[in-house]
Amino acid sequence: MDEDQLNIQIRKFLKQVGIKSQREIENGIKQGFINGSINETTPIHVRMTLEVEPLQITEVIEGDIQ
Repeated sequence: MDEDQLNIQIRKFLKQVGIKSQREIENGIKQGFINGSINETTPIHVRMTLEVEPLQITEVIEGDIQ
């Protein structure tokens, strides 16, 4: 397996994940402000689950958006 090609393919996938995730979070926050479920001081806990079925990988990444 060509490690450089593998690296490029992984980065392409992660770029898609990053763009889509950011868009979804931003839209959710905007909607939360509109409907009053959050305000500027509401901490937003975020959890992302990465699953790679053929490799039996499940990884949960968590963080907070202030």
